[in-house]
Amino acid sequence: MNPRTLFRSVAVAEVVTWSFLLLGMFLKYVTRTTEALVPPAGSVHGFVFLCFVVTTVFVWVNQRWSASTGLLGLVSAVIPFATIPFERWIERRGLLSGSWRLGPGAETPTTLPEKLQAWVLRSPFVALLVAVVGVAVVFTVLLMLGPPGSWGAGER
Repeated sequence: MNPRTLFRSVAVAEVVTWSFLLLGMFLKYVTRTTEALVPPAGSVHGFVFLCFVVTTVFVWVNQRWSASTGLLGLVSAVIPFATIPFERWIERRGLLSGSWRLGPGAETPTTLPEKLQAWVLRSPFVALLVAVVGVAVVFTVLLMLGPPGSWGAGER
């Protein structure tokens, strides 16, 4: 899988999970018919959001995006449905072309992010295991904290 395919797939998944979450919130808060969709939609969306953030940073390092492009990519995940226009914008600018430049037998990494990326590309199975455990830990902590609106609210 090349950077373009990976980024596009996760950007589309982010839009799909936004749709699922917004539908659940519509049913809960507007029609007041059910709130059953909000917990699973929120969980799935949260997981895909974290995957999008990791993917954006990974592609950012590989493609040598500017800081403003990388940060805009991260912000696009927070705005409903914005990941697709962002993906199309960077595609038109040629910022998703090519393959993994730090893969086996490719460029020598120089910075810490590049060294991490090279390790991931050269040891994908170990990296996948570490990533799954890392995302699961972050996801579990976020689930324990509850919905973002409740952070810091505490019990009174």
